[in-house]
Amino acid sequence: MKKIYVPAVALSALMLAAWGAPKISAPTQLKAPTPIEGSAGKYASPFTSDGVTAGWVTKSMQVKAAGQIGSMAGNYAGQKAMENVPFVGGFLGKKAGEAMGRSIALKSIGGEEYLRSSTDLSFNSLQDMAVYMYVNYSTNPEYQKILDATYAIYPEFQTAYMPALQAASAQ
Repeated sequence: MKKIYVPAVALSALMLAAWGAPKISAPTQLKAPTPIEGSAGKYASPFTSDGVTAGWVTKSMQVKAAGQIGSMAGNYAGQKAMENVPFVGGFLGKKAGEAMGRSIALKSIGGEEYLRSSTDLSFNSLQDMAVYMYVNYSTNPEYQKILDATYAIYPEFQTAYMPALQAASAQ
């Protein structure tokens, strides 16, 4: 069985390399979407117009442990509450858990009002925010921590991030 398994893995790796895994262009090769000036957009930007991290991101990074604990507690509670619902229980439990985790993370930074007051840019789509951040700030040494802080407030951003960069690269 091992003799068949190793060549199959090697063949799969070669096929993936030949067909190419989804590629992401370098930040300098992409055009950044224009953010909304002010905080009226659906998603508050993690960066301000002068290029520094927004106050909510800085605060989120300082209370990271609280956000992680909140996210885990929210996910667990949501899954437990929905585990007996046939077919859609797992999906709804995950969504409920994300909402609870976001709520806890948001409270730990001072709430929605603080989130909105500590930035001067926003976006109406997670895709635009992802590409904007990548193009303008992905070389920042703290970029991964900033992404993590953003994921705590917008859990759905974590699953939207890579597809947004892949779509922008394909254009």
